[in-house]
Amino acid sequence: QVQLVESGGGSVQAGGSLRLSCVASGMRLSSVCMGWFRQAPGKEREGVAGIYSLGGNEWYADSVKGRFTISQDNAKNTLYLQMNSLKPEDTAMYYCAAAWRSPWVCSFSRPQAEFDYWGQGTQVTVSS
Repeated sequence: QVQLVESGGGSVQAGGSLRLSCVASGMRLSSVCMGWFRQAPGKEREGVAGIYSLGGNEWYADSVKGRFTISQDNAKNTLYLQMNSLKPEDTAMYYCAAAWRSPWVCSFSRPQAEFDYWGQGTQVTVSS
């Protein structure tokens, strides 16, 4: 049974940093396309960053480039999202997700419907 569990969210002031974690069980992160997504109140869920480590692929939304870094510890089967220089507009529920079919197709444009497994989310709140 595949399970994704996020943690690391919290409340910070603008300019601060947080590191989100996503621990996976039931599958190897290195062989799937992993993504971080977020959903703010009243808005659609959007892609933030993704990685397919076997293929060396990484992608970021334009709004987070240069501030967020996605990484993966395959030994711990854990996905991370280091978030620096946080802004109030980064406030959202953050989710990790995994797409095991055609993992090499790992880009910002991959439809969210193709991600098979989702975590429960972790809340990030950035105050001005």
